[in-house]
Amino acid sequence: MDARPPRGVLYPDEHAPRVETSGRAPDPPSPFVELYWHVRWRVGAPYDSKVLSYPNVHLVFEEPAPLVYGPVRGLFVRRLEGEGQVLGVKFRPGAFRSFTTGPVAELADRRVPAETFLGPGVAEAGRAVLAAASLQEMIAAAERFLLPLLPAAPDPAAVEAAGMVDRLMADPGLLRVDQAAREFGVSVRTLQRLFADHVGTSPKWVLRRARLHEAASRADSGAPVDWARLATDLGYADQSHLTRDFTATVGVPPAAYSRS
Repeated sequence: MDARPPRGVLYPDEHAPRVETSGRAPDPPSPFVELYWHVRWRVGAPYDSKVLSYPNVHLVFEEPAPLVYGPVRGLFVRRLEGEGQVLGVKFRPGAFRSFTTGPVAELADRRVPAETFLGPGVAEAGRAVLAAASLQEMIAAAERFLLPLLPAAPDPAAVEAAGMVDRLMADPGLLRVDQAAREFGVSVRTLQRLFADHVGTSPKWVLRRARLHEAASRADSGAPVDWARLATDLGYADQSHLTRDFTATVGVPPAAYSRS
């Protein structure tokens, strides 16, 4: 288990020897599912895996029963013990709205039994997924259950929300919600309502999370970081603003994190 974990996983040098992570995009591409991801671990002592998550809803096939994870606005922490594995279905931002009766914001920071949204058949599907002999077979078992439940076509509002999230996460030139709203040709209030209903987080949170991902990635690179310059590049008022933001979520200042 030595492959480097994906962006967002904190303390990657500690994580890699203990946890094997892999992912595969749907084939053909899906307007609903962004990624199938697999985590397998083997640890002697309990280990806390820490992740700066993305603005997505996940269906996770795990023991003792599958769960739906809403967007985690703080730090996602999962304690791993002994040996185990899970298969996750990462929905595109906005795509899980078709399974809910209310705004996706109601799922934020929650873990809900998957049968609440997907029916009792998800338990049997979970057993089939975890009993499969390979990642390809696990994904096939997940798709046999999930694909018949998906709408015939995606909700246009969900597609719009997903495009906006992608832009906010990728464009370093978008620093403020009012700036993003102008770029998208909508009011700030319209943007906020769209995100609450379909994404589950605020647009301000998405902008902030993108900046924290970049700060953590720079710290994990092993190269010296000019934190004052990075704070400016990321749109913070000054280095202390970046430090407060990073510390509030990760638990330690960025300079201390980079030395750990």
